[in-house]
Amino acid sequence: MLDTTDIVIYVHDSELSSSIQYLSHRSNMSNRYVRELLGLIAAEELGHMEIISVAINKLGGQSLTCTNSEGVPWAIDNIDQSADVINMLKLDVQAEARTSHLYHQHLEKTSDPNMKRMINFLIGREEVHKRLLQKALTLIRETGSSEEFNALIYDYKMSLQILE
Repeated sequence: MLDTTDIVIYVHDSELSSSIQYLSHRSNMSNRYVRELLGLIAAEELGHMEIISVAINKLGGQSLTCTNSEGVPWAIDNIDQSADVINMLKLDVQAEARTSHLYHQHLEKTSDPNMKRMINFLIGREEVHKRLLQKALTLIRETGSSEEFNALIYDYKMSLQILE
């Protein structure tokens, strides 16, 4: 059985850290399309945090705490605050990959069909984020056109249509 305290106690790879890192990177992003994409993903990551906290509470777990397994509180040092566009996007892609990997580990620990459904949903969204951030990185490197960058926002919005 999945221990509910195992779900959120990853300070460096948490939805909170991702959201704040994307907001930080957004403020240092010169490309308006990628800046918008980072804002959209940051907002969604906060929604993921809420989904997880509600699931933990429904399963009788403790309230959401932003600490690591030793009880050390979340700190701003848990996010990258660089201003290098390429480095920012590389780190964002890596963060999505790590989070997806952690969700896969959680998926293996539970037999509850509703938890499996929730975790699979989160994995799918993290994969969408990773794909779009990889595409943004490629476009930045190759000096993509405004139409190509605008397609990032369109692709993000279309990925939400599938959820309805």
